Amino acid sequence: MGDVVQMHFTTVDYVIFALLLVASTGIGLFYAFSGGRQKTTQEFLLADRSMSCLPVSLSLLATFQSAVAILGAPSEIYTHGTQYWFLGCSYFLGLLIPAHVFIPVFYRLRLSSAYQYLELRFNKTVRICGTVTFIFQMVIYMGVVLYAPALALNAVTGFDLWGAVLAMGLVCTVYTTLGGLKAVIWTDVFQTIVMFAGQLAVIVVGAHQAGGIGEVWRKAQNGSRISGLELNPDPLERHTFWTLGVGGIFLMLALYGVNQAQVQRYLSSRTEKEAIMSCYVVFPCQQIVLALGCLMGLVMYARYGEDSPLDKGYVQSNDQMVLYFVMDVLRDLPGLPGLFVACLFSGALSTISSAFNSLALVTMEDLIKPYFPTMTEARATLMSKGLALGYGLVCLAMAYIASLMGSVLQAALSIFGMVGGPLLGLFCLGMFFPCANSIGAVTGLVAGLAMAFWVGIGSFVSRMQVAGPSVPGTTVFPDMANTTAVMTTLMTSISPKPRPTGVQALYSLSYMWYSAHNSATVVVVGLLVSVLTGPWKEKELTPGTVFPVLGTLLFFLPERYKEKLCCVTPLENKSKALGRQSYQMANKKESNGVAHFQDEDKSPEDESGEQTAQPSCKLTNVEQETAL
Repeated sequence: MGDVVQMHFTTVDYVIFALLLVASTGIGLFYAFSGGRQKTTQEFLLADRSMSCLPVSLSLLATFQSAVAILGAPSEIYTHGTQYWFLGCSYFLGLLIPAHVFIPVFYRLRLSSAYQYLELRFNKTVRICGTVTFIFQMVIYMGVVLYAPALALNAVTGFDLWGAVLAMGLVCTVYTTLGGLKAVIWTDVFQTIVMFAGQLAVIVVGAHQAGGIGEVWRKAQNGSRISGLELNPDPLERHTFWTLGVGGIFLMLALYGVNQAQVQRYLSSRTEKEAIMSCYVVFPCQQIVLALGCLMGLVMYARYGEDSPLDKGYVQSNDQMVLYFVMDVLRDLPGLPGLFVACLFSGALSTISSAFNSLALVTMEDLIKPYFPTMTEARATLMSKGLALGYGLVCLAMAYIASLMGSVLQAALSIFGMVGGPLLGLFCLGMFFPCANSIGAVTGLVAGLAMAFWVGIGSFVSRMQVAGPSVPGTTVFPDMANTTAVMTTLMTSISPKPRPTGVQALYSLSYMWYSAHNSATVVVVGLLVSVLTGPWKEKELTPGTVFPVLGTLLFFLPERYKEKLCCVTPLENKSKALGRQSYQMANKKESNGVAHFQDEDKSPEDESGEQTAQPSCKLTNVEQETAL
């Protein structure tokens, strides 16, 4: 790519970018030296369970709004039209189900890691399997998330590639290690505002240059970029209302229901009610983010029409096209390109800081504490900080590995989506099917992961074979067209093709269905194996680990039939029993001092020895509300 199309930053742009890094570090230092000064694992990993609804919801939003997403949505809309906007329909159930199913179960069990649930419901083996899967998923993902935007930025503006990667990686590691989850959540809030500001600036200036938003819409309509409701039920179609509106629900559940980075935020809320409210607050924010991404794509179309910078050879891939457009629109406004780059890197920072913190918690709670039950609070906190630092350095190493991957980078991004589905299936199996046993759970997870990698890698390879000869060596890495799940897919050619059959049809499955397909595989295989190896009875399970979904849906059936279907005990009653039975069991198992009650002024160190004796452990719904 020649220097002709490289647009360079001014000093003001570099200053704005530096201010983002300084402000993020400042927030980390503030929480390192104020409040409890991050002296307990409770504060470092769970923010003392003291966060209110608004920062938690903005942090939930920022965690998976990565830089790849900020670059991906506009190029998707520019290339394929507004069909992608229907993803917003999946947000309704995608956030309602976590709010009323997953959060009550996790919050009332007073967990700190989502994978502790798997031990309470199944056994330690299932917990370790879930934990290792999550660590594998996040380690691969965070390196790519750090490297991909820096590469695009370097290609378009000549911004120093490793300077950007190291600056972000180190700043993020510093504030995560020093300030704990409080710093991560408050920097997420700040970074969300920067993201909104950056995208809004580009849309406002771009629309103004194109002659107003009405003119933008008219041009997009004339260029048939405004899509109608596509109701084709074919799961092989890349984007239809069903793939986005229904397949998207499972994708949202994998992110907002069971991913440790998000569960950790729910558990850091003061009360269950605030955790649920944060889900409701995320909903309009998600819609705004989606709308901003889509509007930016339309403004891009209004500016370039069918003559895309990609076709003219100014840039080499779709994500670079968005950056080229931003630099083109804002070239006469010093400071604004810097604001957009700050917006881009805010996306990356918020994602990797959440990854560091959640990985530190999971490693601590699931892999270290169970084997060192006598570890002191001070040592555990120090070790947690060491883990956060360690994962920060691993992230930089992964970014370097990502730089050696070339076109395999897209496959690495897809791994994030591939692994999310089977983990969702594992939690659904435990939560909704009382008969599922631990053998079924492990077999189901392995089958789900095998299916995920088979379909994911198979489709990647078959697309590379199709795309390979026609575009020799043009892409640095393929189309980053898809956002929230960051499961990207190569653009399919627009010419009509014969419908694939057999295994090829499986490889052609729309990436939006991956999560649903893989989680369904886990549930089906898990149930079959459980039935064959001796299903468990509901009465034998730890109270509070099964959500009575069938009981709620089949409310019209007589009690005796409900009992046969294992769906008779409501969650609240289980929670009462839980106060005495499983909760004590969890404390014995973990002895981690993470339980924290609203009505007691004890520090976590005092609690760990005495919490089982407290009569106020009955975690009923009523008590959660009065605590608020």
